[in-house]
Amino acid sequence: MKPDLFEAPDYYNLDDLLTEEHKLIRDTARAWVKRDVSPIIEDAAQKAEFPKSIIPGLAEIGAFGPYIPEEYGGAGLDQISYGLIMQEIERGDSGVRSTASVQSSLVMYPIWKYGSEEQRKKFLPKLASGEFMGSFGLTEPDHGSNPGGMVTNFKDKGDHYLLNGAKLWISNSPFCDVAVVWAKNEEGRIHGLIVERGMEGFSTPETHNKWSLRASATGELIFQDVKVPKENLLPNKSGLGAPLGCLDSARFGIAWGAIGAAMDCYDTALRYAKERIQFGKPIAAFQLQQKKLAEMITEITKAQLLALRLGQLKNEDRATSAQISMAKRNNVDMAIKIAREARQILGGMGITGEYSIMRHMMNLESVITYEGTHDIHLLITGLDITGENAFK
Repeated sequence: MKPDLFEAPDYYNLDDLLTEEHKLIRDTARAWVKRDVSPIIEDAAQKAEFPKSIIPGLAEIGAFGPYIPEEYGGAGLDQISYGLIMQEIERGDSGVRSTASVQSSLVMYPIWKYGSEEQRKKFLPKLASGEFMGSFGLTEPDHGSNPGGMVTNFKDKGDHYLLNGAKLWISNSPFCDVAVVWAKNEEGRIHGLIVERGMEGFSTPETHNKWSLRASATGELIFQDVKVPKENLLPNKSGLGAPLGCLDSARFGIAWGAIGAAMDCYDTALRYAKERIQFGKPIAAFQLQQKKLAEMITEITKAQLLALRLGQLKNEDRATSAQISMAKRNNVDMAIKIAREARQILGGMGITGEYSIMRHMMNLESVITYEGTHDIHLLITGLDITGENAFK
């Protein structure tokens, strides 16, 4: 087992802009990743298995709903703390960060923001502790970038709702205890419903043969005449804006998380370039390799500044959806390009499981698509700056 020698780059001394609490939270997550994720993650990815043994550790470092108030089991932290935790987890693996992102932003967040007090007390503490794991049902087989076209629906049957439909590409679905599912009522209005494991007609088949996010469990949510108690409807927000509000929170976490993947690829490539001897000297001494490494640290630094400012705006409740889209798009694009360049620096060794780079590269192919594709986020920025809607 190779030791995890990761050293985080901070070219602009951004640590000076963090509080002592921020640094403690980040360093705690970093140490946990080195101890509990790095030694097992390559094997988990090769086997295409999510390592459930790490769930208690994720809860312990506050990865589940870090910004959820303490009264509901969360840590009551700010948004920069959330971002830093996601950065460190994705430094380990994007799939593990996906598990934490879904739990925090797509399950706990809507229950906290849109749910009743009874729902908050029933579900949030167990989700925060990892006793319950959750999934988020929005994407459908025929409706990805156009979620408003969903066909999953529920009908009022007097003492319960009857839910029918299917959701696809759902992280955590194979082992989730609860799912926050978005469906249309008989008037065509979108609402959120909390569906619980064990409800008759609710199944969660796993998606196999993935080349990406192999250490993350992905599947479907299938509803065949599922009777959902009326008290499981999220009462405080409806319409497409409700799930999109959850995605804003998740995309914010991705903008930070992608930096972690990029930092790991850069750190690996830099260390390798200093040690790998060709033509009598380390390849770090050659101009083309220095160009690659210099561009990597430049792009990472820009992404760090973008994420930090976005975190400040999020703390002030001033971050717009368009600003979050810009950061998600930019930082994931940055990370995938760095992964590809880092792979080249390592040559043939870059494709092996002895190093993390190829795994990050494959993972980022999913991250650049999910929760808003690269192109869709570009059009969100375009709409914001021009006022012209290119989606229709």
